[in-house]
Amino acid sequence: MNNRQHPVVLCFSGNDPTGGAGIQADIEAIASMGAHAAPVITALTVQDTLNVKSFTNTCAELVAQQARAILEDMPIAAFKIGMIGSIENIEVIHTILHDYADIPVIIDPIISAGGGMSLTSKEMALAYSDLLFPLTNLVTPNTNEARLLAPGADSLDACAQELMDDGCDYVLLTGTHEGTEEVINSLYGQHYKLESSSWKRLAFSYHGSGCTLSAAIAALIAIGHTIPDAVKTAQEYTWQTLNHAYHCGMGQHHPERFFWKNCD
Repeated sequence: MNNRQHPVVLCFSGNDPTGGAGIQADIEAIASMGAHAAPVITALTVQDTLNVKSFTNTCAELVAQQARAILEDMPIAAFKIGMIGSIENIEVIHTILHDYADIPVIIDPIISAGGGMSLTSKEMALAYSDLLFPLTNLVTPNTNEARLLAPGADSLDACAQELMDDGCDYVLLTGTHEGTEEVINSLYGQHYKLESSSWKRLAFSYHGSGCTLSAAIAALIAIGHTIPDAVKTAQEYTWQTLNHAYHCGMGQHHPERFFWKNCD
């Protein structure tokens, strides 16, 4: 019998039928880090590798029932929050996070799909700030998401400061959407920019890269890494998943989250 411990990450995420983003991305990235994903489905999406066509939110009562059933059965080591779907779902997740305040919280605030379809309203963005960020250890927006979540800020540094003012302990701004030659990611904490890292910008567009990064960070934190160390390791892992990505549709490439199984 294998008695190896696998820390459990409870994931609030939507279902992506392409398998590139959402809950499948969470499961694969968390497994790659040596932890176990417990998925709570917040929405069903109709999408392909080009864009989201439509989505239906899971009702808030069912989101709460899914999560509490797992919390009463498994020792949860971290929460990872991706697509939420509705303000009602934000409200029930807020209550759960408040009830389990000792569990680290990592949020990937998914504002829009890779193809551009909006997945979050302005009211939901405000609810993130009011209800979730005060209970969050790390939020991982791309720069477009950061600007939407901190509309009063006049720079990306100011965006990060505003998110920390909302209550987040750490902010990781990812630069995939910027026009820089390399992708520059910046980690903020204690109201300072702690470090920036540069990554070779790869040739394609990728489906689920943000989910992969945030889920890997959550798993590493669940295992016992500090947030700065988890961020550093997860960035390297995520870049490698993109470098080994494959094309299985007519749109974005899929990260190869199990690239390591073929490495010597």
